[in-house]
Amino acid sequence: MARFRWALVRTTELPRFGKDIRRHEQQQVFELNTKEIIAQNLAAVRQDMANACDCAGRAVDSVRLVAVTKYANWEWVEALVGEHQTFGESRPQQLAERRALLPNAEWHLIGQLQRNKVRSAVQTASMVHSVDSLKLLTRIALVAGELNIRPQILLQVNVSAEESKSGFTPDDLIKSWTDVIVCHKAVEITGLMTMAPASDDPEDARPGFRALAEFRDRLRSNDAAQRDGLTLPELSMGMSSDFAVAIEEGSTLVRIGRRLFKGLA
Repeated sequence: MARFRWALVRTTELPRFGKDIRRHEQQQVFELNTKEIIAQNLAAVRQDMANACDCAGRAVDSVRLVAVTKYANWEWVEALVGEHQTFGESRPQQLAERRALLPNAEWHLIGQLQRNKVRSAVQTASMVHSVDSLKLLTRIALVAGELNIRPQILLQVNVSAEESKSGFTPDDLIKSWTDVIVCHKAVEITGLMTMAPASDDPEDARPGFRALAEFRDRLRSNDAAQRDGLTLPELSMGMSSDFAVAIEEGSTLVRIGRRLFKGLA
């Protein structure tokens, strides 16, 4: 009787056990497909970057990809990290949380930064792309001095003069340049960033990208900038829809999210 009861229990458990196996196999297929999709998307983005560099007569390694993970599921980020190591987040809190999970990756803050979040941001971000005012720059310099660190930052410039976008206007930045030079002693001002106007045509972004590159050249030709070694080598411009145009106009950092995660729910 004991053997019969044991066989009966095993028989009734088999269907459930089979479902568990199928569910596990389906999960493995899903994970494999996710990794394959991301790998294919990344390869396509890198190829487009290489093509744009070739058109502009630039070396491929003169442009870096910042993978924007603001809307990405964590599983997607984990799938990407095997192929790529530089990420961008828009919110300081999420950046800190994700950097804690992937401390060996390079994390950039690309979103708007409030002055009360500066301390957290400069302690976790390898680079802050969105320093949009002299008040914010001064606050970062003060906190950096207190923490004895020298964070890399980019000055956000609103070259398109759109009211909906934040950032220095070119005229305001020129007027503030003496104060910017002072802050450069506490932080490493590595370049400029801009946001292109929203458009379905990438060519609409070209004038703004070109204007930022020309403005950067104007700033670094300043006597004070040359004296203090403020060469502004980085230009952060270009996203999923217009990064090829940005590269052709001199971008060194492209911020891409949607293209990397295309095809994932």
